[in-house]
Amino acid sequence: MIHEFDAVIVGAGGAGLYAALEASKTAKTAVVSKLYPTRSHTGAAQGGIGAALGNVDEDNPKWHAFDTIKGGDYLVDQQAAKILAEEAVQAVYDLENRGLPFSRTPEGRIDQRRFGGHTRNFGEAPVHRSCYAADRTGNMILQTLYQQCIKNQVHFFDEFQVLELLLEGTRVGGLVVFELATGEVHVFKAKAVLFATGGFGRMYRITSNAHANTGDGPAVVMRAGIPLEDMEFFQFHPTGIKDMGILITEGVRGEGGILLNRDGERFMERYAPTLLDLAPRDMVSRAIMTEIQEGRGMRGDRRIDDYVMLDASHLGREVVERKIPDIADFCKTYLAVDPAEKPMPVQPTAHYAMGGIPTDVDGRVTTAETVYEGLYAAGECACVSVHGANRLGTNSLVDLVVFGRRAGRHIAEYVTGAGQSRIPSDAGEQMRRRIADLKREDGAHPGPVYERMQSTMMENVGVYRDHERMTRGLADIRELREAFKEVRVQDKQSRFNSEVLGILELENLLDLSLVTAASALNRTESRGAHSRVDYTERDDDRWLKHTLAQVEDGEVHIAYKSVDTSIWEPKPRTY
Repeated sequence: MIHEFDAVIVGAGGAGLYAALEASKTAKTAVVSKLYPTRSHTGAAQGGIGAALGNVDEDNPKWHAFDTIKGGDYLVDQQAAKILAEEAVQAVYDLENRGLPFSRTPEGRIDQRRFGGHTRNFGEAPVHRSCYAADRTGNMILQTLYQQCIKNQVHFFDEFQVLELLLEGTRVGGLVVFELATGEVHVFKAKAVLFATGGFGRMYRITSNAHANTGDGPAVVMRAGIPLEDMEFFQFHPTGIKDMGILITEGVRGEGGILLNRDGERFMERYAPTLLDLAPRDMVSRAIMTEIQEGRGMRGDRRIDDYVMLDASHLGREVVERKIPDIADFCKTYLAVDPAEKPMPVQPTAHYAMGGIPTDVDGRVTTAETVYEGLYAAGECACVSVHGANRLGTNSLVDLVVFGRRAGRHIAEYVTGAGQSRIPSDAGEQMRRRIADLKREDGAHPGPVYERMQSTMMENVGVYRDHERMTRGLADIRELREAFKEVRVQDKQSRFNSEVLGILELENLLDLSLVTAASALNRTESRGAHSRVDYTERDDDRWLKHTLAQVEDGEVHIAYKSVDTSIWEPKPRTY
């Protein structure tokens, strides 16, 4: 079946919906999503969206941009960060005007809370910058944008999985997509395609990411011959629920929650004496892991699954139930802990990909030499790069709305003068054969491959890294990619065959795991979330550059492009 649209958006999270909303002003627009839109992972974002509104403290977009660049350990492209901070203010007001129910100050303004790494006056002291809707901010963004898209008559194709990107040279032609309900393969012709498929944290065993976060967009784009940028940088959020990875928002610490080791010590005083528990996430995650490795975790025997405590009980029940109600429910449900009475057991959890599909500030996919006509990406699957080596809290939602909106506006303009590219007459046939082959004969079950991938990435390409462990992890992934060739479905039916979907997702994760491990092994320095025990210092002379990684015939090839440092000179990062 062939569908024809001006613009096709892949992914129905915050970036995809905002892009669809803007594109639909001039373009016949479709959103292809493997989930029902309001189930997208943007809904898991709890704590807030950063914008220098100045409603609680004096603030300035320049300070926000500086914090973003410093927090990203100076691998951030600085003009992009300036756009992020400046346009965040209007983006938040636009969301408010579209109906988003932000929490309010007593005067009726949008309320703001503190978040890690956000400061006033270029690092002088913490600032209230995160605009929030209790601890359901991402969910409110999803609901608001989805309603607006329905009003604008955007076409939605729910439970469709992207399989292949169709290019005519460097110009987009469309997509090949798998429909879960029927098992059929569809072809979408389009003048413009935008990927907004989110992250790929499911390559790790302990992660805050939903099961659907399997890196479909970056993997499909890479298989089309386009390299991925800065894949070695993967953020571990410091406060996931022990053994489960479910996120406990940074907003808990923004409201005054504190981290404690087994001795009841507020250990962040040693690691970040100015910002304490609200230091950037990479620093807090490393501090927690150091406490555990030195025997000050809650079991105290240096076990890999030790943890520390996050205490919000001193805030009082009224604050806990009003400002972090969902977190309170999570802890009661999964831990049998009431955070208004007892501390919460936490440990770092794989959370956010700083790397992804390389784009410019209008969302256009571009490498060092090539701009791909009609091809866009936004959100976590993209790399603008505004997060550099470590994303600040709240900047994920800022990224979604600022660059999702910018990409959608560019698409709206682009399609008015663009024609349809040609697509092959047999488009989709290769994927039909591939899916048929998965059902044709018996083979290995994907479960063991999936579990071993997650374990080796967690153990060898995690918070702390070194040559030996990453080499072992890379070898494991290569071996698993060979074992994957023998994987087949056990269920042969066509309708709602989630086993087919799971195998396709596993293939994407294996490809991205390979690129992540190889890129990490290649970067011989410590910067942001990439922390090596064998190369402990940041090395600007050799490594102040972006990585571009591509897989060809099973081998990872790495090139580089320069970092924009046009506003602030890189300096040592202290808090």
